Amino acid sequence: MVDQHIDALTQLGDRFRLETFLEECMTADLPVALALLDVDRFLEINETLGRETGDRMLTIIAELLKEVDAAHVYRVSGDEFAIAASGETLEHMFLRMESLRSTLQAVGVREAAGWKDVRPLTITIGVAQCPRDNKEVQGLIKIATAAMWGAKELGGNRVGLPQPEEMVMKSSYYSSARLRRLKLLAEKEGRAESVLLREALDDLLKKYDR
Repeated sequence: MVDQHIDALTQLGDRFRLETFLEECMTADLPVALALLDVDRFLEINETLGRETGDRMLTIIAELLKEVDAAHVYRVSGDEFAIAASGETLEHMFLRMESLRSTLQAVGVREAAGWKDVRPLTITIGVAQCPRDNKEVQGLIKIATAAMWGAKELGGNRVGLPQPEEMVMKSSYYSSARLRRLKLLAEKEGRAESVLLREALDDLLKKYDR
């Protein structure tokens, strides 16, 4: 019988398996660290090199991730993976993921996947830890996701840590049109959107906080 919670391509557990493991750790009051990993420019890879090459690359990445932790590695969406580790501190998880990021970049996945060009393969990672950052499954996943996208804003190919809540700009405060304009401005200036927002906040405080 086919296990519906095992990804057919990579043979990794899916998001349901990840959430189940996190829930088990939290119920048992065990500290648990979560890392979410996203392949940089994966859509571009699929579009230019073909889906078959993209799938081959994902299977190779999955095998490398299993070497880090065979029991608790998951594929949670198309090019997004997760690693969970019980009894792990945020600091140690960060160091493990930084080592993994460097290994994936240098291991030659590009050649193994049959690529004919010289573009490097990089990943961006966001980490979070329970109970430090959140004590609920969805909350922990949300924080790790925000850390990952914060690292993406800074150019990717790095490990992101959770940001203090007071530094997080809520996108719901802004219209989609304004967010698009902000994105275009950030691309034009070659700077992160979050950096531009913080500069604007600093200017506002200087103007009124006297």
